[in-house]
Amino acid sequence: MKHYLFLAAAILFEVIGSSFLKKTEQFTKPIPSILFVCSLGLSFYLLSYALRGVPMGIAYAIWSAFGIVIISAVGYFVYKESLDLPAILGIVFIIVGVVIINLFSKSSAH
Repeated sequence: MKHYLFLAAAILFEVIGSSFLKKTEQFTKPIPSILFVCSLGLSFYLLSYALRGVPMGIAYAIWSAFGIVIISAVGYFVYKESLDLPAILGIVFIIVGVVIINLFSKSSAH
């Protein structure tokens, strides 16, 4: 279970870093750029711990799904970006895929 906590923390810092990426203005703004690099570095460090107990493919599927959902919400609420119906359906299909992997795959480590 602790490996999934590392994965959750890795996802959180990846989303934080990605949220600052737009603010870096192509890395011309130092503070957002530093926050981006540090957040992503910490994210991958935490992911390396998660991979001790979660198969890489499963971890990446979870990472991707949660990252897409959360960063889409950040885009909507912080940057006032919107998603059309095909984008929303695509995100839903990604989530359904991760749920299927975690519920039915023998590859998933629980």
